[in-house]
Amino acid sequence: MRQLVYTQPGRVEWRDSPGPELTDEHSALVEPLAVARCDLDAPMVERDLFPGPYPVGHELTGRIAAVGRQVTRHAPGETVIVPYQVSCGHCGPCTAGTFAACATYRAPIGGSFGFGPMGGGHGGAMADLLAVPAADHLLVTAPPGLSPSALATLSDNVVDGYRSVGPPLAAQPGADVLIVADAPGSVALYAAAVAVALNPGHVRFVDTDPDRVQAAAALGADAARHHGTWPRRFGEAPITVDATGHPDGLAAVVRSTARYGHCTILAFGFDPVTPVPLTEMYTRGITVHISRADSLRYLPRVLKLIATTAFDPLAIPTTIRPWDQAADAWLKPAVKLIIER
Repeated sequence: MRQLVYTQPGRVEWRDSPGPELTDEHSALVEPLAVARCDLDAPMVERDLFPGPYPVGHELTGRIAAVGRQVTRHAPGETVIVPYQVSCGHCGPCTAGTFAACATYRAPIGGSFGFGPMGGGHGGAMADLLAVPAADHLLVTAPPGLSPSALATLSDNVVDGYRSVGPPLAAQPGADVLIVADAPGSVALYAAAVAVALNPGHVRFVDTDPDRVQAAAALGADAARHHGTWPRRFGEAPITVDATGHPDGLAAVVRSTARYGHCTILAFGFDPVTPVPLTEMYTRGITVHISRADSLRYLPRVLKLIATTAFDPLAIPTTIRPWDQAADAWLKPAVKLIIER
């Protein structure tokens, strides 16, 4: 089969490889229909964040091609969303609903598709076929009425945006939300779109990029562009989101979090130490949360949000390219890139 492989910094290419087989009687083979590029996918290739070569891509919707004998919930021909984190469904963390911490599929960054050996070597979505273990547990049946391209965005970046504002708004209905961004990509805009769909008191969006500011305004947020150095703080909000990827930006967002408020970090650096204003966090009772998006944990909530509100994952600027153009398009600038068969 063909798969798109990260070969060296700044380069991906199509390569032929043996096709995957069912790993056991509980697994499935999935043919990707649409693959979305995660905000981390381009930096992974450009900066050699994880050692290659490895097949890329981990946000996907696909069609089941084959299933093992013990798979009962899914059948060949069914369209499914594939959560990007690999989990078993029966270990302690999985039974607790923390699937990203699965104790069965361990890896340096957690079991994941599209991260090579660092993710456990589970293959990548940009391939003719993908082997999926624990299919009955892991695969999510695609709801009717949504295109494969829209569904492909959900398993990581949309879920990431959702978890930054959805649970805090459930705890504080009607609270104001502040989202501050600088890092390129889509997640901050998904957070804004989710916040607007959930009808909080006031959604503010601050970004250094004028196109993303315009996109956030079109989504319904009160959007403004930031210039120059990061201020000590912005206007306070009970729920804040840091998508700056900069220590000074993070500090400004933390200081902008109201007393006993909740701040989620979406963008992160790879420095061993990032200074944060711990004294203010302590004296003001601020909760700061940083983690990977737990794909399977939040996917049902995201699907419910789509079914019950006007939230549209394709409402943010989205570039769709055909499958055969993937090698050329993978590193081209785009807020959200989707590769479609």
